[in-house]
Amino acid sequence: MSIQERKPEGDCKFESGCDAITLVIDPREKDLGGFAVRRTLPNSRQKTVGPWIFFDHMGPAEFEPGKGINVRPHPHINLATVTYLFEGEILHRDSLGSLQPIRPGDVNLMVAGKGIVHSERERPEVTAARHRLHGLQLWLALPEADEEIDPAFYHYPSTEIPETNVDGVPVRVIMGQAYGTESPVKTHAETLYIEARLKAGQKLVLPDAEERALYVVEGSAQSRSVQLPCHTMAVFKQESGVEIEAREDCLLALIGGEPVGQRFVDWNFVSSRKDRIECARADWVNGNFPVVPGDQEEFIPLPD
Repeated sequence: MSIQERKPEGDCKFESGCDAITLVIDPREKDLGGFAVRRTLPNSRQKTVGPWIFFDHMGPAEFEPGKGINVRPHPHINLATVTYLFEGEILHRDSLGSLQPIRPGDVNLMVAGKGIVHSERERPEVTAARHRLHGLQLWLALPEADEEIDPAFYHYPSTEIPETNVDGVPVRVIMGQAYGTESPVKTHAETLYIEARLKAGQKLVLPDAEERALYVVEGSAQSRSVQLPCHTMAVFKQESGVEIEAREDCLLALIGGEPVGQRFVDWNFVSSRKDRIECARADWVNGNFPVVPGDQEEFIPLPD
C-alpha cells in the first residue's frame, strides 16, 4: 500500500520532539466501483495503534437502486471486528447464526477468536431505492490469552452508546473510558475509541492513552503547528494535555489503548503466530470453517 508521511507546517519536525505528533498518514484510497475505501492501518510505518490493527474508512458513497454493499462470506481468526456507520445500513450475518442490521451510531462487535465466518450485505428494502453508505471498519488484535476463545457477537444500539459534552463539544465514548464516561462495549484489552464533532474554532483536549491516533473523517483540524486535512490520521506521543482545534466544522475519530504485541496479518487472518495463519488458510481452502446460516451459497476464495 502507498502511505505517505506529511511534514508539519512550520519549523518543527517530527523527529525534534517539539510536537506531540510523531506521524501523519495519508491512507491509500481504492475505488470499488462508486464506493471509496481508505485504508490507514496497517502501513509500513505504523502497524498498530494500541490493540487496533486495521482502520478502513468506507465512503461516503451513493448507490443507485439495485446497487450496494455485497461482501460474500469470509473468515477471520484471533481478532475482533468493529463496524460503525455514520450513514446507511449494513446487514451482518455470521456463522453463529447472528442476523443483525447495523445502523448509524450502532456498534457491531464480532469476536472471531478461534474462527468465525461472516458476510456483509444490504437488505432488499435498502437496495431497492437510491441510498448512501458511510462508516468505519476496524479490527482489534486480541491479546494472546484470548486469541483462541470461542467466537462471539455483540450488538450495541446507538441509544446504548454514551454521549457527553466537553467544553461545548459533543463526544461519544464508543469503547473504553474518557472524560469521566465509560462505554458498555466489551473490550479484551485497554481500548479507546471516541467520536467528536467540533465546530470551526472549537478545541478539545484529547484523553490520555498509552497509544492513540486521531482520524479526520470530515472537515479539517490542527494540533499546534501540524495541519490535519480531511482523511488523514495523526499518531500521537504519550503526552498529556494535547489539544485539537477545528479549522472548520469537523468529525473526528480517536482510537488507542494498550499495545498487545507483534501481530501477523494475512488476508483476513490476524495472529501472533505465523503457523496459526497457515493453518487457517488451509482450513478455509479445505472447507473446515463453519458456514453462515442463510448465506451458504457463496464465499470469497483464498487469494493467491
